[in-house]
Amino acid sequence: MELDFQKNPDILREIVDAMAVGVFTVDAGGRFVAWSQGAERITGYPSRDVIGKPCTLLEGPNCKGFGTLAELLRTPQQVPSGICNQECKVMSKEGAELYIHGNVRLMFDAAGAVAGAVGTFTDLTEFVRANEKIAILERQATVEGAFEQLVGTSREMQDVFRRLKLAADSDVAVLITGESGTGKELAAQAIHARSARRDRPFLAINCSALPETLLESELFGHVKGAFTGAVQDKLGLFEAAQGGTLFLDEIGDVSPAVQVKLLRVLQEREVRRVGDSRTRAVDIRLVTATNRDLKQLMTEGRIREDFYYRIHVFEIRLPPLRKRKEDIPLLANHFVGQLCQAGNRGPNGLARDALQRMMNYDWPGNVRQLRNAIEHACVTVSGDRITVLDLPSEVRLPESNQAAVSQPAMSEEERAERERIVDALRKTGGNRTKAAELLGTSRVTLWKKIGRYAIDVDA
Repeated sequence: MELDFQKNPDILREIVDAMAVGVFTVDAGGRFVAWSQGAERITGYPSRDVIGKPCTLLEGPNCKGFGTLAELLRTPQQVPSGICNQECKVMSKEGAELYIHGNVRLMFDAAGAVAGAVGTFTDLTEFVRANEKIAILERQATVEGAFEQLVGTSREMQDVFRRLKLAADSDVAVLITGESGTGKELAAQAIHARSARRDRPFLAINCSALPETLLESELFGHVKGAFTGAVQDKLGLFEAAQGGTLFLDEIGDVSPAVQVKLLRVLQEREVRRVGDSRTRAVDIRLVTATNRDLKQLMTEGRIREDFYYRIHVFEIRLPPLRKRKEDIPLLANHFVGQLCQAGNRGPNGLARDALQRMMNYDWPGNVRQLRNAIEHACVTVSGDRITVLDLPSEVRLPESNQAAVSQPAMSEEERAERERIVDALRKTGGNRTKAAELLGTSRVTLWKKIGRYAIDVDA
């Protein structure tokens, strides 16, 4: 069946009204002559409110293409083709912002004078809003949500990121303070990665993990024969980090004797190996960290005053996780992606009950404990989401319930096994994978025994 529009113009009108786009016509004076049902659906204005009115309805802020329909009708020479595209933000009848895109074609009479115009427009509001939302999320994820390996959008972490940037742009000694597990070494790495020394070495050492004599040798190096067992010259960390950054963790545990030698290196910019008579020039950026109150240690005589002020040039304090709980969902999902989804395996997120319990927990071990909890869940999870049942018992059970859980008396053999596990965890700095290797067992078996013996992994 053929459609004869000339004999039955209502067919054409029905087709136009069925279109998703808005269609309209205006006369030479810029007054609406026709207004399709598509135009009504988009703007909310029925044709009775539009026909015969000036075409200012389709004029709004941020218009691109032409100024106004009336202006186009008055000065058609500005558009030689007679066709003009339009992008505009206008208001619907209900007062909502609409983003529209359309085009207008001028119509001319037999004498060549402008007789009016016909136009169409499409509603792009959902598309524009979706892109704005994506842009915000991308900005949060790439700019506001992370600084190198540190993650957080809270006000506290934004302030940390700001100070890290300031530290990276300078070369002063930096002291990073905060509780255990807050990410002090990651902060030191971030400073190095953003600094002018980024292409040189970054070396780190935990000063509390070594006895004084061994720490001195590690820091400054030694020459052959300096002490029993020194069978050859050894390069110290100050020399090995030449041109780069040296990170001294747990600086509050360094003895006053080592403090004196560190102070000399920082002031003179030269190091003397243990047992050597000559000095060697060094050029390093020093970053230190502690979870202790250095001022209190200074009062007690365990930290020298001159040493304290030499390392305390610029302080960055990392907040505990309980003070920035709004970062927990971001951190948890970050660790799920990092620890669980290697090789496209494992869960793809957290169930609501798990996330709620994590938000209600105080995390005494801070971000390190949160990471460990997610790693534990990656082992125990069976579905596509981590649930509250997959979390470690100390997180899963409310504190009141934990106190009520009675532990059966352990046999001598069990107590000995518990001590071996605790000792292995201490030796490996809480790393369960390395501890399992040290004990000659699997990581899953070790996890079960940690839960069975109620071992605090972060202790």
